[in-house]
Amino acid sequence: MKSFVAGVAIAGAALILSPIAARAADTVLIPYVGELSGPGAVSGTNFRDGIVLAEEEINAKGGILGKKIDTPMYDTQSDASVSRAQIQKVLDEHPYVILGPVYSGSVVVDMKLTQAAEIPEIVGGEAGNITTQGDPYVFRTSFGQQFSMPIIANYMADQLKIKSVAVVWVNNDFGKGGRDAFDKEMAKRGIKVVVDDSTESGQTDFSADVVKVKAANPDAVFVYLNEEESARFLREAKKQGLHKPLIGETTLLGQIVIKLAGDAANGVRGHVGLTIDAPIPAVKAFAERFHKRFGYYCDHNGIKGYTAVYMIKYVTEKMGKFDSKLFATTLHGLTITPKEEPNILMTATWDKNGDIYRESFLGEVVDGKQKIVQILPALKP
Repeated sequence: MKSFVAGVAIAGAALILSPIAARAADTVLIPYVGELSGPGAVSGTNFRDGIVLAEEEINAKGGILGKKIDTPMYDTQSDASVSRAQIQKVLDEHPYVILGPVYSGSVVVDMKLTQAAEIPEIVGGEAGNITTQGDPYVFRTSFGQQFSMPIIANYMADQLKIKSVAVVWVNNDFGKGGRDAFDKEMAKRGIKVVVDDSTESGQTDFSADVVKVKAANPDAVFVYLNEEESARFLREAKKQGLHKPLIGETTLLGQIVIKLAGDAANGVRGHVGLTIDAPIPAVKAFAERFHKRFGYYCDHNGIKGYTAVYMIKYVTEKMGKFDSKLFATTLHGLTITPKEEPNILMTATWDKNGDIYRESFLGEVVDGKQKIVQILPALKP
């Protein structure tokens, strides 16, 4: 009787588990851990929607090596401690590759877990220290600050001919890393930093910050904030009549910032790592597909999420199997061109540290639109 009961129990368990086993056999788990709420929600949801679009396109054509992509979404709430907990939860499910987060502070905490688990993590963070710690499992979708800041510095020194600058930055890993890298480049070029203004993530009132900048009377202002705070700073700068060149990186010139800041964004200039306004047909076609699917035009984070999934597809098909450790080894030193994978959009190379190299742009906001004024060649890895 006992053996009969045990047999029934085992058979019942098999019936319960078989759908899970079947799903596991037919899908590949590539979860997204990102900023779906909190101060980073604008960035995180753009990144998420890029992932969703790529997943839908790839799955409609049969998936990767015959497996459909399964991408559950986990919200970090824009908090590093929550992000770490979500990463641990994800790792317990044995993912193939993890996408996200976007916030550098979360990435720096999370990557210790993914490295120990030997699971590749494709991140949106730009802080320089992400790829200087010898972690072979972390890869960027955007330039690190150690590569973007020299480009900005050359523009300010060579084209704007400035001698002094005010720096307004957000006090988190992203902002501090950018401020430090920027200050280093200014010192090399003999440009004096006359204001070093630290602000908080999620800050709503920038009136005192603009007053401080105006009082110092710099030749230009370098603004290095998150997207929503960038828009608030620009609105306050216009309100107070701050008539100095406002220079920034992708987070200052992005489509979301322009939408939120309105005409206060006009005249903003700087380096743009990724943009749907790039004069590249594949990028423009992607922008229209994204808009048709979600009803809005994404910023650079949407491109990052989208191309990350296609990068995973290309590397996996190149290997011919699903192997997380081999994936990381294969991606180091790899170049992917649009000829090989059209939806990578732009030729990209990942170096031995997981940093990305590709063309970038100098841009300016004119009449409420981002205008690309120069295409910059990819740096040599």
